[in-house]
Amino acid sequence: MTILVTRPSPAGDELVSRLRALGQVAYSFPLIEFSPGRQLALLPGLLADLRAGDLVFILSQHVVQFAKPLLSKSDIGWPEKPSWFAIGRTTALAFHTISHLPVRYPLDRETSEVLLQLPELQNIADKRALILRGNGGRELLGETLTARGAKVEFCECYQRNAKIYDGTEEAFRWRERGVTTLVVTSGEMLQQLYTLIPEWYRNDWLLHCQLVVVSERLAILARDLGWQDIRIADNADNDALLRALQ
Repeated sequence: MTILVTRPSPAGDELVSRLRALGQVAYSFPLIEFSPGRQLALLPGLLADLRAGDLVFILSQHVVQFAKPLLSKSDIGWPEKPSWFAIGRTTALAFHTISHLPVRYPLDRETSEVLLQLPELQNIADKRALILRGNGGRELLGETLTARGAKVEFCECYQRNAKIYDGTEEAFRWRERGVTTLVVTSGEMLQQLYTLIPEWYRNDWLLHCQLVVVSERLAILARDLGWQDIRIADNADNDALLRALQ
């Protein structure tokens, strides 16, 4: 089994290192990279306005990564008054490590659906909800909180940018190296990979690879694109991906 990990750095590099330490043949092929979000500069002011009872949602550890240096320079920091929520354990840990604040998060899957099942989010009429996120992405969280009566605001703290590759060159490289397993952690990247690889290589190689994804939603998208051998990791972090790959 030769594994191609498409998740961005540094998480993708870390997963490849751990796989190689276990004797696996693995390569990193990050499909996206990150840069500061268009609304990042507004974050200190948005946080300063928060009151007790307000809700703040951190949808990725990249929010923490880009907000940390900005807030270090301001006098705001991470306010204690609001209730903090994270999309999953990895993001919660990144936030708690730098803020030392309590943060609630779903214990099983890192998805908006599971986050929305938390008891604290059932009766939120007239509460203010600030969602800290990247560009694009799903709208389910904001739409559901609005439907439950919350006043929702967004702040784009980081941007995901597609990395530019020569599709024919990359397809030739990975097919020649005998890649048989692909790790893909978002629908955006799955679509990007499918589009990047030219049709001949797609039909001859890409769609015959085993695909490891992180949710049932992603597995459905993969089946629609033509993959048949699909494995779903039980979470989106590297520990769960390692379990799925072993």
